[in-house]
Amino acid sequence: MVERGFRFIKDQSFHVSEVYLKNDSRIAALSMLMVLCLLVYSVAEWQFRQVLKAQNAFVRNQKNRPTNNPTMKRVFFFFRRVRQIQEIIDGKPVCSLLNYGVESQAIVNLLGAPFNKYYN
Repeated sequence: MVERGFRFIKDQSFHVSEVYLKNDSRIAALSMLMVLCLLVYSVAEWQFRQVLKAQNAFVRNQKNRPTNNPTMKRVFFFFRRVRQIQEIIDGKPVCSLLNYGVESQAIVNLLGAPFNKYYN
């Protein structure tokens, strides 16, 4: 299970070759931080899968087929282009979202009120 979680280190998007640490305490700190992040990632993935199964909902997988067992990497993929912009209209600041599509909205709605407040 741990090996499956750390496979992202081999991914080209991780840029592990760009990290240079010489101090032993910093290496240990980075390792602990990575383990903590992996824990949060795994819990988020488990919780989202539980929500999907409880509500009998699905998201598209990489092959455009519905699945209720996605990875968090796939869920994050739907939010990769979402941007928040702040404009001043008639002297008042207005926040709006760009590239917030139907699939992203469906995922946020599945996650409930704590997430809806950030995307509405």
